[in-house]
Amino acid sequence: MSISVFGAGAFGTALAISLSNSGSPVTLWARNADTSRDIDNHRENRARLPGHQLPASLKITSDCSSALSDIVLLSVPMQKLRDLLTTYPQLNGRTLVACCKGIELTTSLGPVALINELAPDSTAAILTGPSFATDIAKGLPTALTLACADDEICKTLQTHLITPNLRIYRTSDTIGAEIGGALKNVIAIACGAAIGAGLGDSARAAVMTRGYAEMTRMAHALGARTETLSGLSGFGDLALTCTSESSRNYRFGLSIGARGDFDTSTTVEGAPTARATLLRAQNLDIEMPITEAVVALIDQKLDVLEAMELLLSRPPREE
Repeated sequence: MSISVFGAGAFGTALAISLSNSGSPVTLWARNADTSRDIDNHRENRARLPGHQLPASLKITSDCSSALSDIVLLSVPMQKLRDLLTTYPQLNGRTLVACCKGIELTTSLGPVALINELAPDSTAAILTGPSFATDIAKGLPTALTLACADDEICKTLQTHLITPNLRIYRTSDTIGAEIGGALKNVIAIACGAAIGAGLGDSARAAVMTRGYAEMTRMAHALGARTETLSGLSGFGDLALTCTSESSRNYRFGLSIGARGDFDTSTTVEGAPTARATLLRAQNLDIEMPITEAVVALIDQKLDVLEAMELLLSRPPREE
């Protein structure tokens, strides 16, 4: 079965490398024709994933029609997913697997919900979990969650997306997978801010744990299965993203805590997701104090010490 990856960023390129190395016919699509030609000519994504040679069998193109396959992985930032689906209506009617993590700022929709809205004739799924593009491209072992409401289709997808270094677990709980993948980025910003401000590892552990509680509350309120959050798409991704400087969201938090510079061209999904999540929490009457603190930090309404003091002054309660 043919596979295409729409989005030639680091993660999309890494997935294309791994899938192509497993023997599947794979096409990597880049929106920009010059980018596509550069990747193809050098057999390397020098801008986004330098140092990783592309398999000879991997096809590179900027033409949407020639890139369409049986399975289409959508590896674009969450805030760009709507534009991709509306610009290329040819995607409708296919099996679409979102490979992005976040909540759309304008609608509070997750990736699967957005696919269902804009490509209603498609089968929507999401591939998420603890993973860095460089690890996947190097062939290092990585485990991910694949969520699709149709379990039979999910089984088929699982079979075709497993590679020698990618272990895929499936679930029908798309909401839980969406929430875990999105909110862990918000908590990673908070953890980075705590470490950047010199508050220590104990503070980070507290933020991770209470952040996990916020993720679970939101997931439960939206009808997800709580156990989904204890898996790869929740706890697993949280553990990775909140402890590694390879995480863009964590590095962004570090820059806030240390009051340092941060490359504004870097995609930080946790920032718009924090805003969208806080609005949704307010509408659902859910307490999410860490998410609220992250939004205040991004808006520079509080510094890290003020945010931590506010969190520590909350009334005592049972865990």
